[in-house]
Amino acid sequence: MKPDSPVCLCFHVSKRKIVNYCKRENPPVASLISECLSAGTGCGWCVPFIKQLHQQVKDGEDDPDISMSSEAYASGRADYRNQSRDKGEK
Repeated sequence: MKPDSPVCLCFHVSKRKIVNYCKRENPPVASLISECLSAGTGCGWCVPFIKQLHQQVKDGEDDPDISMSSEAYASGRADYRNQSRDKGEK
């Protein structure tokens, strides 16, 4: 995933913003990222990926990343939203 690719598609929060926030503020838990950036407070799809980036920064990784393309990520989110919508109809 490229640095300026959105991780939170609901609020258009990029990977770069999340990683820089984690490096600068060193939040003890990933949920604090949403207080500043609102990431993860919409549909919820991105929460596991935000947690992954947060942990990678805490572990000192040089280039925290989500190991999928932006296209695959967006497609996964569309599937997630469709499944959530289908569950709500039952």
